[in-house]
Amino acid sequence: MGKRVGWLLVILLWSSGGRATCPVWPPARAEQEIARLQQQIIQWNDAYWRQGKSDVSDEVYDRLSARLAHWQRCFALPIPLDESAPTGTGSIMHPVAHTGVRKLADNAALRLWMANKRDLWVQPKVDGVAVTLVYRQGKLAQAISRGDGLKGEDWTNKVRQIPSLPKKVNGPLANSVLQGEIFLLRHNHRQQEMGGMNARAKVAGALMRQGQSPLAGELGVFVWAWPDGPQDMTQRLQQLTRAGFSWISQYSQPVNNAGDVETLRARWFAAPLPFVTDGVIVRMAREPAGQQWLPGQGDWVVAWKYPPAVQVAEVKNIRFSVGRSGKIAVVAELEPVQLDDKRVGRVNIGSIRRWHELDIAPGDQVQISLAGQGIPRIDGVAWRSAVREKPEPPSSHFNALTCFYAAPECDEQFFARLVGLSSPQALDLRGLGEAVWRTLHQAWQFEHIFSWLTLTPQQLQHTPGISPARGQKLWHQFELARKRPFMRWVTALGMPLSQQALKAAGDHSWQQLLTRNKQQWQQLPGTGEEKATQLVAFTHHAALQKLTAWLAAQSVDGF
Repeated sequence: MGKRVGWLLVILLWSSGGRATCPVWPPARAEQEIARLQQQIIQWNDAYWRQGKSDVSDEVYDRLSARLAHWQRCFALPIPLDESAPTGTGSIMHPVAHTGVRKLADNAALRLWMANKRDLWVQPKVDGVAVTLVYRQGKLAQAISRGDGLKGEDWTNKVRQIPSLPKKVNGPLANSVLQGEIFLLRHNHRQQEMGGMNARAKVAGALMRQGQSPLAGELGVFVWAWPDGPQDMTQRLQQLTRAGFSWISQYSQPVNNAGDVETLRARWFAAPLPFVTDGVIVRMAREPAGQQWLPGQGDWVVAWKYPPAVQVAEVKNIRFSVGRSGKIAVVAELEPVQLDDKRVGRVNIGSIRRWHELDIAPGDQVQISLAGQGIPRIDGVAWRSAVREKPEPPSSHFNALTCFYAAPECDEQFFARLVGLSSPQALDLRGLGEAVWRTLHQAWQFEHIFSWLTLTPQQLQHTPGISPARGQKLWHQFELARKRPFMRWVTALGMPLSQQALKAAGDHSWQQLLTRNKQQWQQLPGTGEEKATQLVAFTHHAALQKLTAWLAAQSVDGF
């Protein structure tokens, strides 16, 4: 039942997150930003409904529509009931209004809604385009688009082209009004793996196309409401199935509690289905008389959507960080959003070059998703703020040979080096993140990245902010680090060489590495001329010579 359903429901969708904050804009800026986004959404709607094409994904459209409604509420501007339908169209009255569906935020909200309700059923929330079907004297007399819930467009000729839709019915359905979803038939569609595939926009395109649509044979209709039909759900499903509306009986299940709903929701999210879905619908079997149905007032039915595969988040700030190799990374701080089971408040953009290419500034709306291993990523900019105020990146004088020694200008790279040498590939100092390193440095003022080797058990146990027990464990870790293999220490130094190449080198002392010339470095896997030049410079750099001599004095193996 997913569709461009109008501002009232969009507000509910947005507020289900419950955490959006109002932008701090002067009135003129607010009017400018709202007018620009409103005009863009009107253009998208026009393309969607009049031309049958989608210039933006359904997910991004929904999120930006919600964002616009939120801004309008923030600045006390009127919110149209349904601006998603094109202006000047949709004059056919629905015999029974479309109520829309209230979205619930989570399992707790569902439990609250289900309390003291009986005879509840759950269905997949099929993602397509809503329609009213009117049967008179056993024949399909009219098909009306949802529109604003009260009036819509005449889709009768288009809907009659759908082969699977019953054109004739009998019995109680001979004079009936049905509401349902026109959807794109899919073969073994797994929502968890495949996502929405912009199915909703494809259906809209087929229905708006002039003449016969080649997609008509790939459409189906999921009837989810029979206003004034049998109050007994089992009887209702049986009669709809006999009439040829079989999808609803296959995918309607009685439920007793929120746990039942959660089980079916998880099953349908992962299982192969014949349509795209974006959640589940929970409804009471007993419904009010059709004449009482009004847009936004269907309190007998709710939706619990799946976690979005894509989110649109506002960029609150742009920050720069210097890594252990001296590369400057750009990080976008976001208004936190939920993606799957992760709450995302920041995302790595990458290099300064990529930041310039994406043209991201505070106030922009960026499209984010989860990449491999659940790492958030920016897929693009969904909407750019009218005001473009970008911070100036730091100078790029940092490199692989800077900041082995502590200095005010080296703060970020120095601590990035400490965090790097703690990694499992290096010295495997577990639990030593940046916060612990900063605590130790503040107390004992490290000269360089290996100064911690000289700390005594007494010093560590009396470090402010670190308990005596933790201090003793740190000392044991530092002592174990002394005994790590030579190549682990080379990795800790930050030598710009892959683990594969380090293993292939097979060297057991710093002196052996020093004797390698550029040609010898190039013989290692993945080491070209440029990398070989960097390695010669690295091993012979004055700071490295000083550090390795210090490690030798500490009796670290290989130095």
